[in-house]
Amino acid sequence: MAKAMSKEPITSASAESIVDAVRAAQGKGLPPVETWSPALSGDMDMVIRRDGAWVHEGGVIHRHELARMFSTILKREGDDYFLVTPVEKWRIRVEDAPFVAVDLQVEGTGEAQSLIFETNMGEQVVAGEGHAIRVTLDRKSGEPSPYIHVRSGLDALIDRKSFYRLVERGVHRQGWFGVWSGAAFFRIAPSGDMAG
Repeated sequence: MAKAMSKEPITSASAESIVDAVRAAQGKGLPPVETWSPALSGDMDMVIRRDGAWVHEGGVIHRHELARMFSTILKREGDDYFLVTPVEKWRIRVEDAPFVAVDLQVEGTGEAQSLIFETNMGEQVVAGEGHAIRVTLDRKSGEPSPYIHVRSGLDALIDRKSFYRLVERGVHRQGWFGVWSGAAFFRIAPSGDMAG
């Protein structure tokens, strides 16, 4: 008995129109979403989960190319996130950060090293000026949540394995434990917290 094919969960007219607009505008590089300011079209039933999965109308988008396409037209304004085209603007929900940094490569050593992150959407980001690393602590659990700035107010949550590799490159400087990248020092935690 043949298995029924799973239906791609992009069914709403708003999502389909965005897909069509992005395909039509595709070229080299990222679309200039910062220059697009259409009126709000409404709220779309789409969420980017903390683990980086894109969910539309309750179904996970399994086609990476489709999620990647949506990620190229993602825009942040204050605490809100939108999928935008020159003529449409749909608010979506983001549980934590819109991207996840899933890999870390290191080039060089010491103050001259470069930390190169790759996101779940295939973008590479070198930590440094304009691409800061920051760590927040959960007030209840004390669990760290590390991030790297990707672009235009959009961050990537650094996954656990990459964070461990990042910490291995850490040094103490002026009372702080942190890492160097792109000639910048990024604080992770007070040196006293790293004792033991």
